[in-house]
Amino acid sequence: MKTKIIVLDWAGTTVDFGSFAPVTAVIKAFEDFGLSPTLAETRAPMGLAKRAHLARMLAGERLAQAWAEKFGQRPGESEVSQVYARFEPALMDVLGDHTDLLPGVVETVAQLRSLGLAIGSTTGYSRAMMEVVTPAARAAGYAPDSIVCPDEAGGFGRPYPYMLWRAVEKLGEESISKVVKVGDTLADIAEGLNAGCHSLGVIAGSSLLGLTRAELEALSDSEKKLRFESVREQYLAAGATGVLDDLTALPGWLETMADY
Repeated sequence: MKTKIIVLDWAGTTVDFGSFAPVTAVIKAFEDFGLSPTLAETRAPMGLAKRAHLARMLAGERLAQAWAEKFGQRPGESEVSQVYARFEPALMDVLGDHTDLLPGVVETVAQLRSLGLAIGSTTGYSRAMMEVVTPAARAAGYAPDSIVCPDEAGGFGRPYPYMLWRAVEKLGEESISKVVKVGDTLADIAEGLNAGCHSLGVIAGSSLLGLTRAELEALSDSEKKLRFESVREQYLAAGATGVLDDLTALPGWLETMADY
């Protein structure tokens, strides 16, 4: 096996099943301005740095038009700043309630380390946000070897590759070909591909699937298969190297794919 480093995302991949903390905060921030984003509008930019996420939403025609009708002009950078100013405290209010690890994270990371792999991580959260998430994850048994936030990469979050490169730099690896990125959004896939490494999508617990653990467990086998296939197709259309049903499948995927 050539792989030396696994770079994992956070919300929707290792913590916060379904990635609901940012969804809750984004919707609250827009509602403060009298706008009601749909779940599809809210989740579409997931994985980006949070300011970029809000900017992408405000650039969408429906929300831009709704803003113009309410405030007399289409939103620009100033309006993005206004929404972000509401988003950040809204997220901090709920973030502590969404730090539980996804099933199998501790065991999977232990298995990866037994294979001689280092664990890096990148996130769309700022360092201040991660100061809430990382202590809770550590207390539950998960502590990656490197963590990089957009504010530590010149403000360039996904789909830019700089966070991932910085995470790999911290671990001292000379070749990006020895890195595998794993995440739960299309922005995660783009980050890995833009960095020049293998990029995997994970389905269970992901923002793309968008279900709580209870909602997933309540699905019939046939409905689960359909939902998983839909997410799988989205990842592959985005250029993913591979797709995992859940994170626990990663060690097996690596061992099967000998060239990785």
